[in-house]
Amino acid sequence: MNSPDWNHIRAFLATADSGSLSAAARKLGLTQPTLSRQVAALETELGLLLFERVGRSLELTQAGRELLDHSRTMGQAAEALSLSATGQAQSIDGTIRITASDMMSAYVLPEVLQQLQRRAPRLTIDVVATNDIRDLMRREADIAIRHVRPDQPDLIARLVQEASGHFYASRSYLDKRGRPERYSDLADHDFVSFGDTDRMIEYLVPMGIPVTADQFRIGSSSGLVAWELVKQGFGITPMSDDVAAKCPEVERVLQDAGPITFPIWLTTHRELHTSRRIRLVYDMLAEFFAAK
Repeated sequence: MNSPDWNHIRAFLATADSGSLSAAARKLGLTQPTLSRQVAALETELGLLLFERVGRSLELTQAGRELLDHSRTMGQAAEALSLSATGQAQSIDGTIRITASDMMSAYVLPEVLQQLQRRAPRLTIDVVATNDIRDLMRREADIAIRHVRPDQPDLIARLVQEASGHFYASRSYLDKRGRPERYSDLADHDFVSFGDTDRMIEYLVPMGIPVTADQFRIGSSSGLVAWELVKQGFGITPMSDDVAAKCPEVERVLQDAGPITFPIWLTTHRELHTSRRIRLVYDMLAEFFAAK
């Protein structure tokens, strides 16, 4: 029997991790029929049935479970090979994937991306705008910008800024509902949530801000959508001062209140840090945030 095709093994791993062909296809950037053919081809190559359908999801057969650990070992070896090859690349061209929140991607990064284009015009930059933590170990991104320091030992993390924020609302909302002067006044106002409302409340209440779930009548897991709702007068939300400064329709609430501070961490893989192009982008991002 010939050795299985690595693309077929990769399709098997993605399907096992995702539990469905459609989710696995999205993860690998393939069409569902293509991924399905690759899984079927592996089953043919091995002479084994690897998945069985249970309702709307796929579950591993006994044979599939027995092969999964071996396949993961192959996947880790392939990822290590890719990391090593990328780390040795010394030309300032190719593609760099930067992951950041959708708000940072839309409002903060464009300024430094313009500098990068002038410095390395042959570089292709893919901005992965997501509020989830991308897995650098699996090469979903080369550089991550996050508010939480990663704990994986193979990652390099650098604190590049202690950013500040305040509460903001649109002028139209404040004209209609009044301008609060102290934290206690916020109990009479509406708020717009970014993602998990309970987490926002858990963050705000210890600050002495008397908010309840009833005040969060609208929100979105998309930061861009939630911020647009704020700009259109649906309520108050905490926001980075850098973002708010770009939006003349919003006004800072509680002018005398101190800032909300939050860290910005720049992260990459240790081996990637030896790549000339990734080092260039990493250092420019670090300088950009440090200067703000």
